[in-house]
Amino acid sequence: MATTVAPPPRAGKTESYVDNKRKDDIRMSNIKAARAVADAVRTSLGPKGMDKMISTASGEVIITNDGATILNKLDVLQPAAKMLVELSKSQDVVAGDGTTTVVVIAGALLKQCQTLLRSGIHPTVISESIYKASVKAVEVLTAMAVPVELSDRESLIKSASTSLNSKVVSQYSSLLAPLAVDSVLSVVDPEKPDLVDLRDVKIVKKLGGTVDDTELVKGLVFDKKVSHAAGGPTRVENAKIAVIQFQISPPKTDIEQSIVVSDYTQMDRILKEERSYILNMIKKIKSTGCNVLLIQKSILRDAVTDLSLHYLAKAKILVVKDVERDDIEFITKTLNCLPIANIEHFRAEKLGFADMVEELSVGDGKIVKITGIKEMGRTTTVLVRGSNQLVLDEAERSLHDALCVVRCLVNKRFLIAGGGAPEIELSRQLGAWSKVLQGMEGFCVKSFAEALEVVPYTLAENAGLNPIVIVTELRNRHAQGEINAGINVRKGQITNILEENVVQPLLVSTSAITLATECVRMILKIDDIVTVR
Repeated sequence: MATTVAPPPRAGKTESYVDNKRKDDIRMSNIKAARAVADAVRTSLGPKGMDKMISTASGEVIITNDGATILNKLDVLQPAAKMLVELSKSQDVVAGDGTTTVVVIAGALLKQCQTLLRSGIHPTVISESIYKASVKAVEVLTAMAVPVELSDRESLIKSASTSLNSKVVSQYSSLLAPLAVDSVLSVVDPEKPDLVDLRDVKIVKKLGGTVDDTELVKGLVFDKKVSHAAGGPTRVENAKIAVIQFQISPPKTDIEQSIVVSDYTQMDRILKEERSYILNMIKKIKSTGCNVLLIQKSILRDAVTDLSLHYLAKAKILVVKDVERDDIEFITKTLNCLPIANIEHFRAEKLGFADMVEELSVGDGKIVKITGIKEMGRTTTVLVRGSNQLVLDEAERSLHDALCVVRCLVNKRFLIAGGGAPEIELSRQLGAWSKVLQGMEGFCVKSFAEALEVVPYTLAENAGLNPIVIVTELRNRHAQGEINAGINVRKGQITNILEENVVQPLLVSTSAITLATECVRMILKIDDIVTVR
């Protein structure tokens, strides 16, 4: 055991009196601050968790119960508490789901560490022991997991809807879950089956309608309208699409200078030149057979002028202007075409082909939809609808979590039960393992096992059930060998959670435990905070 009572100072060569009071105080204050952050999100865990309304300094209001979003918006000043915010961010990156769980587990571990530190156990001993326990926990979880194939669409949908059930938009999980599964499966590259880049799934939000109207679009959707100047076409069949990065407008000088026009003949010549310059460009464009132009936003000068729009309309070319620069890569990948940076490089082989480009009225605005793309790249677009901005934003966040869950399953093809079942099973197995270990280690592992019970406890508490009765009954069921027994929040009792289709990817649980342990070990190792100007 660590020295609990420091010996009195003795005169002589060996000065052995050390003041540990300050270090203990710093450690305790760090743990206290971090636990306060964990308690802030604890009520929003699980399907019956509460939502938080966040009001930002700019007057924006966000309603969410996604742990990462809540903590991201919190203005945390205490350095140790900031680590918990970073923790939920890293869980968001690794797994995408379970951002609340990871913070709640870390908070419970810190609470147990407080008790161990008060008993006089050295922080390093605690740190080593909980690391060993977390490694063992991952082994236990992997042993519990059920392998899943990507062709088994039902299982993927079950796990995606489990993720959506704890969100604000949970009543639409029967629609959003299959949508998330289909969109991820459509972007999986057969050559690299383990990698999914979620940037290939583009989410376009459009106000109006309800979340029920959300749809998966095999093609492209622009949240813009076709430029209607001079009555150009708004619908083109058998489209040949060019993505251009140059401007169809008269050139400007590179340096600031003014041109003085003294008489009308010169002015006419300038206008004539402008016209012929633009006409030449449009003739080149038309000669390749191109009939749809997507024009990148330009900051130097207008990408198109009224004159050029007039000529484009006469040439029966549909124009979508102000395409964001960040979207160019996604658009060219989808259309399987090349962006054209200069009019001289405008050739037919750089165009993309689609059956239909049309403008549709959606809600209070218009969108441009490109469908039937030939040799389409592995991308997909989801058009999310909602009755107000808050619901729209939350639907997008929830959909992102569901997409991440499916991505986890593509990366690591194992499922485990949800509903607090794996945590109780871990708690039981680690508790049994702690009896085999010697000395302080066993004591610390037992505390780690107890800390994991916070997840089922919180689930029951948030659902308005009696947590003590539920958790005791859960332990009892698991002791009898029912490893998939978990809390069924809808029925308010304990059932076999796998039969209720409450499943989650193995990666979500394992990364939650390893990341939470890592964070707690870092907080334990800190014994002083030094502020530097």
